[in-house]
Amino acid sequence: MIIKDFIDNDLYKFTLMNAIQKKFPRAEVLYTFINRGKTEFPTGFADALKAEVAAMKNLSLSAEAEAFLRRKCYYFDPVFIDLLKGFRFNPDEVLISQTGTELKVDIKGLWYRTVLWEVPLMALISELYFIMTKQTANDYESKALAKAKEFQKIGAELSEFGTRRRFSFDVQNRVVEILKENCPSYLNGTSNVYLAMKHNITPMGTHPHEWFMYHGAHYGYRMANTLGLENWVEIYQGSLGIALTDTYTTDNFFHSFSPKYAKLFDGVRWDSGDPLTFTEKTLKHYAACKIDPKSKTIVYSDALDMEKVKQIKNHVNGRIHDVYGIGTYLSNDVGVKPLNMVIKLYEVKPDGYEHFLPTVKLSDVNGKHTGDVDEVALCEKIIQKM
Repeated sequence: MIIKDFIDNDLYKFTLMNAIQKKFPRAEVLYTFINRGKTEFPTGFADALKAEVAAMKNLSLSAEAEAFLRRKCYYFDPVFIDLLKGFRFNPDEVLISQTGTELKVDIKGLWYRTVLWEVPLMALISELYFIMTKQTANDYESKALAKAKEFQKIGAELSEFGTRRRFSFDVQNRVVEILKENCPSYLNGTSNVYLAMKHNITPMGTHPHEWFMYHGAHYGYRMANTLGLENWVEIYQGSLGIALTDTYTTDNFFHSFSPKYAKLFDGVRWDSGDPLTFTEKTLKHYAACKIDPKSKTIVYSDALDMEKVKQIKNHVNGRIHDVYGIGTYLSNDVGVKPLNMVIKLYEVKPDGYEHFLPTVKLSDVNGKHTGDVDEVALCEKIIQKM
């Protein structure tokens, strides 16, 4: 069994689950697996994955994890923690098949329930792939140690974000341990809630693209960012205040990021496009809102390595608080080729609707647009007129 603990998952899935069950408890969704790297999966992979998914039905929130969440995640009310205590994964929500070397995975059901599948499923697919192809991790501890010392040397604040495409749980666990030991002044935490508990560090995360994707499908693309931000503020009252900008392109996001939200939110997250261009746009926006950018934060989180961190940090040059969310470069730099994959929200069915609606994501890189081709074109046409 690869996933051994209920909270071996990223924080943003729990924060999102809490928001969903408060605002959209009857919404249904369909997620789908996108194999961007065209990975060829070995014979029998789907059956092995089904067995791992089936084993997750026995996971539950431990007393230790409950105590940790109540203590550390102050933004969750007691009712939500009680909901988690009674929650069980339902393997019937995950549909897995394989044709030749092609893997197909869909997740379908109530949104507040199915939201917890994405991260552990991706971690399962990644680790199981390396097990079945008999690939081994090499020299990762010395690499992690060198990285930790370099982060400490250049003064780069970081959070470990590597759960989804990790080589294995053991590698991710050891890397977090090395980071904590060797760059304690600059490790803010980890996205993985179990590892945060195990190593007594802060679980990190806010909201993902799917929050805004749902709002776009339900309420329209002109209102998606505004309603997504407003609902997040209503639920968390200023906590978890890093806003994700690129669901419908960063330029579109800043149209909605009025002085009200620019002041309410602690900062923004960069996740696609050119980070230096993004930095300048953000600084310009805060200046236009009469906000001192040094009081705000940018979390940089797209495919970072040491070279990119240094480049961004030199460019920022203290003009805004810069933080780095680093994933695969930490959890899967072991001498293998990491899988290039995502699981994305594909369709949604709001309460009272008879049919599912398509969702789209327009990142700041054209090749990363996801969703139905016609719906992507419609979304682009609508936001161009804003």
